[in-house]
Amino acid sequence: MSVSMHAASVPVFTQMLNSLANLLAKAEQYATEKKFEPAVLLQSRLFPDMFPLTRQVQIACDFGKGVAGRLADVELPAYADDEQTFADLQARISKTLAFIQGLDAAAFEGSEQRLIVLRPGTPKERSLHGQAYLFAYGLPQFFFHMTAVYALLRHNGVVVGKGDFMGVY
Repeated sequence: MSVSMHAASVPVFTQMLNSLANLLAKAEQYATEKKFEPAVLLQSRLFPDMFPLTRQVQIACDFGKGVAGRLADVELPAYADDEQTFADLQARISKTLAFIQGLDAAAFEGSEQRLIVLRPGTPKERSLHGQAYLFAYGLPQFFFHMTAVYALLRHNGVVVGKGDFMGVY
């Protein structure tokens, strides 16, 4: 039995982006309960050369929309990366979910062989067929940034566990 590229991507991104929204809601509640500025969490890092939590969320959303959109061969929406609050990040997650859930499953047909060109016209240009793009690049990148968000929240005392990370499946 084969699994479609749509089934291997959109439901996974949907599940995890919903869990990301729930993780951020718990983080915001934690900041409120502990009476500190939410920016403390939003700008937290595990190490100085690491992106802060806000950027990790932005990148996770970008991989969700980018991977699914490229596999469906549609134009990707551009996001400004100007989120400053938990509400801003929740809005970004919502518009990412709306985009990927609005993709037609039929558009993914044959995408396992579709050539995906990353960073076209730059010295870092790289071409991958859709299956390798999803499984060897897109999903690992997405989960890296999801895990960074989870680790940042746990490191800062937000009470979350594996069930929160996994979300509803």
